[in-house]
Amino acid sequence: MTDSIPESPAANTTSTFLRDLIAEDLRTKKYGEAVIQTRFPPEPNGYLHIGHAKAICIDFGLADEFGGKTNLRFDDTNPAKEEQEYVDSIMKDVRWLGFDWERLCYASDYFGQLYEWALQLIREGKAYVDDLSADQMREHRGTLTEPGTDSPFRNRTVEENLDLFTRMKAGEFPDGSRVLRARIDMASPNINMRDPVMYRILHTAHQRTGDAWCIYPMYDYAHGQSDSIEQVTHSMCTLEFADHQPLYRWYIEQLGIFPSQQIEFDRLNLTYTMLSKRKLLQFVQEGRVNGWDDPRMPTLSGIRRRGFTPEALRAFCGAIGVSRTNGTIDLEMLEHFQRDDLNRRAARAMAVLRPLKVVIDNYPQGQEEFVEVANNPEDPAAGTRQVPFSREIYIEQDDFREVPPPKYYRLSPGKEVRLRNAYFITAQSVVKDAEGNIAEVHCTYDPASRGGNSPDGRKVKSTMHWVSAAHAIGAEIRIYDKLFTNAFPSEVEEGGDVLDNLNPNSLEIVTGAKLEPSLGSAAHGERFQFERVGYFCVDPDTTPTKLVFNRTLPLKDSWAKIEKKAGA
Repeated sequence: MTDSIPESPAANTTSTFLRDLIAEDLRTKKYGEAVIQTRFPPEPNGYLHIGHAKAICIDFGLADEFGGKTNLRFDDTNPAKEEQEYVDSIMKDVRWLGFDWERLCYASDYFGQLYEWALQLIREGKAYVDDLSADQMREHRGTLTEPGTDSPFRNRTVEENLDLFTRMKAGEFPDGSRVLRARIDMASPNINMRDPVMYRILHTAHQRTGDAWCIYPMYDYAHGQSDSIEQVTHSMCTLEFADHQPLYRWYIEQLGIFPSQQIEFDRLNLTYTMLSKRKLLQFVQEGRVNGWDDPRMPTLSGIRRRGFTPEALRAFCGAIGVSRTNGTIDLEMLEHFQRDDLNRRAARAMAVLRPLKVVIDNYPQGQEEFVEVANNPEDPAAGTRQVPFSREIYIEQDDFREVPPPKYYRLSPGKEVRLRNAYFITAQSVVKDAEGNIAEVHCTYDPASRGGNSPDGRKVKSTMHWVSAAHAIGAEIRIYDKLFTNAFPSEVEEGGDVLDNLNPNSLEIVTGAKLEPSLGSAAHGERFQFERVGYFCVDPDTTPTKLVFNRTLPLKDSWAKIEKKAGA
């Protein structure tokens, strides 16, 4: 490696303290000729959520930027909570976001080496077997203002500790009866340094190692050494691990191994969003949502099913940047990036969610024609399509009022409107059913206005979408909204619960929607802008006989207005 710093592929990216730190380490050759090595280390005890997207973009993005490498490493040290399902979903999500790993690793790959290092620390008098219960250890640990007290087992001999630890490994003792602790300082102002637990007994089969082990390393013991084994140069994690950094360094220094360094950054917090894996698991287990990939969930699989794109997520993560101060980002900012991306890439289509039949009385009986419509006005290369038009069409129920309120410019008796890319029509009369509901609206059209333009230059104030009744296909539409009613859902009143903030109207299922026929061939995951309605994607529940669309977002972009106002 030369003294020069690799040029970032995103040369205009705003500088961050992480980028500056890596650049300085390369300049000073802190790790000699070694390339930058990062890792993304999720625990396979749940599905990745949008908070992980930021970490993934940082770990993989900075390594790519500086010509380095990134490992995907599963922190699989707690077999009681980990499953292969989660491993598979995490790998899928990382790749969906647009990244791939140099090596696929597991903390369990290093169980043998971690055990040998534990023996080394015992021999050096830096670790001991403790018989205190979990409650007793908490009592001995002290508080933030009071030092802890030594365990009565802290001064066991090296020989006794080696004997007990090897017997722990052999399975002689029941769960919870003994632990291995680091022997550091029970008076440390940092509670994490007060003789932390390194190993616990857990007679549970591991998804990869089976019954080979009945003692498992704690995260704080396994993580830094796993980094060191992989020669990770920059181990980036969120700020809640900042108080653990001294312990991370202590293990590495005592063992004299590769000096990986931990650097902390702010975690991603979003309004109206809960990112606690424990709570998300509760929602799944209690049926509050329909699985980890429910489109209301903040999991990557959930927002993917809802129709979000990896490009929008990466752009959002790049825009919010990184710092060393936690804050909360407005959910509307994320939605703004998604709308911007879909506006550029999503094909347009016409869909009527709540149909009202319109009969054009002076349109020739039996005649049908096709109007040419742009697939995406933002992308001329997307071309055009032919949409059928006939005497009977569907419009949205909200687009007609028999008695219009003030400033209502859509269809009403005697009022003329434009049908998008088709004709001007004027409402003449209505037909009602036995309950008095409007069943049909009868109109007339101006044949000279084909294409939606009047030859005499007259203006209309409303343009409406429509679907030919003779050609329409049916679909189920799932309208998703925020999962919580509170912008800060974890904030609950005394005696309350997070569940109190769940939005009872977060899902509305609309049956009987009418769509233009081109949507009949839409594939799973394909995204569209339903004109005047919002952005939608095809749900995996779609079958050859039933189309199901999820609403990704409505068209309204509140964040764009906020940005414009802020910049004014």
